[in-house]
Amino acid sequence: MTLCARYLIRRDNVKDLYHTVNPIIRIKENELLSNETFHQLIEAESFEKIAEILRPTIYGKYLEQDFQFDFEKKLNQELFATYEEMIALVPEPEIVWIYTMRYTFHNLKVLTKAERMQENYDYLFMPDGFYSIEELKRAIQTGSSSRLPAEVLKSIREVNDYFKESTILQGIDVIYDRRFLKEQRRIGEKLGYQELLEEICHFIDLTNIITASRCLLQQRSQGFMSTVLSSAGSIPREAFLEFVNKPFEEFKTFLRWSDYGNLLAPALEADTIDFLKMDLIKDQHLSEFYERSQTTAFGPLPALAFMNQKDMEATNLRLIIVGKRSGFTKEQIRERMREVNEL
Repeated sequence: MTLCARYLIRRDNVKDLYHTVNPIIRIKENELLSNETFHQLIEAESFEKIAEILRPTIYGKYLEQDFQFDFEKKLNQELFATYEEMIALVPEPEIVWIYTMRYTFHNLKVLTKAERMQENYDYLFMPDGFYSIEELKRAIQTGSSSRLPAEVLKSIREVNDYFKESTILQGIDVIYDRRFLKEQRRIGEKLGYQELLEEICHFIDLTNIITASRCLLQQRSQGFMSTVLSSAGSIPREAFLEFVNKPFEEFKTFLRWSDYGNLLAPALEADTIDFLKMDLIKDQHLSEFYERSQTTAFGPLPALAFMNQKDMEATNLRLIIVGKRSGFTKEQIRERMREVNEL
C-alpha cells in the first residue's frame, strides 16, 4: 500500500453523485479544440488567418479587431465562465477548487506582494471561480474572512507573521507554495477518491523534484531546502536533503532509480537538468491521469479531465498568440506547447 493509499476513504456513493454530471461533461468535450486546429494555428502566417480558424469555435465571440492585444484577458474570461459552470454542475464544489486552487494561491502571492510594496498588481489576478479579488485583499489586510477556508487563512497569517521579522519578498512564495501543496493533500484525503489522491501525490513529488533540483544547482543550504520543500508527497523530504553538499550527479542517479526515473529520463540526459522539459513532462504526466476519464463512467475524473483540457487549451492559445506577437518561430512555439489529449 502506498503512502497515499493509506489515507483513502471508501466512496460507496460515487455512482449516485456523478451519474447525471458526466454525460453533460461528455457533451462539453466536443467544444475543445483538436490537435489539428492547434497545428493550423501554429502554421498561420497572420492574425487574420488565426481569427479565421478560431471563428467557428467557442472563441469566435472574442475575435474583435486587433484581438491579439488583449486575447489573454478573454482567455481568463472563458476559464472563469468554465469554472463557474463546473461549480454549479458538480455535486462536490471542492473537486473544482482542488483544480483551481493553484490560482487562489497565485493570487495570494501577487496581492500580498502588492500590499507590501504599495503597488497595484490587479492585472495579474487569475480567476479561480471561488474568491474575488476584493475578498482576498480584505483577508490579506485583516487576516480574517468569513468565506476563505481556515487553512488558507492560516497561510495568510503565517505570511503576516513572517513580515514581523523579515522584509524579504521571497518568503511570500515559499510559505504560500508550501501551504498550497499541503492544502492539496488535505482536500484530496477529505474527498477520498483514489485516482485523485494519487494524482495529487505525483504532483507534489514532481514539484519537490523540480524545486530540489534548482536548490541543489544553486547550492542552497539544507535549512533553506527544508523550508521550501513539501512534506506532503510520497517521497520523504529528508530524501532530498541528503544530497545537500554532494555532487549533483548523485542526485540525478537518485532520480533515475526513483519511481519517476523513466518519466524524467528525457530531462536528465544532459550534464545538468533541462527544466523546460521537466515542466512539460510534469504537465503531461499529470494530464495522463485524467485520460482515464475515457473509460470512467462515474466519479469526478471526467470533470477534472475537462477542466485540465480547458486549462491546457488556454495555455496553448496564449502561447500561440503571445509567441506570434513577440516574433517566436513556429518551432519555438511548438516545443513549448502542452500536448492536447483528445478525449
